[in-house]
Amino acid sequence: MGALPKHRVSRRRQGNRRRHHYLKLPQLMTCPSCGEKKMTHYVCPNCGTYRGRQVIEMNRASRRSRRTTE
Repeated sequence: MGALPKHRVSRRRQGNRRRHHYLKLPQLMTCPSCGEKKMTHYVCPNCGTYRGRQVIEMNRASRRSRRTTE
């Protein structure tokens, strides 16, 4: 048999324990080459550039299909 609480946990104590259980918004920035929003320190999913260099070769068909689906 596991441990059982001796006293009821109040809403305030329960809320204080769960104070840090929230979702954080991702850090977004505009890509300098294409202007789309992207996460910081990540390759741009739209154009494939990172820090001014082309890292991933993106073909035009995949970019068009990505824009139409979103």
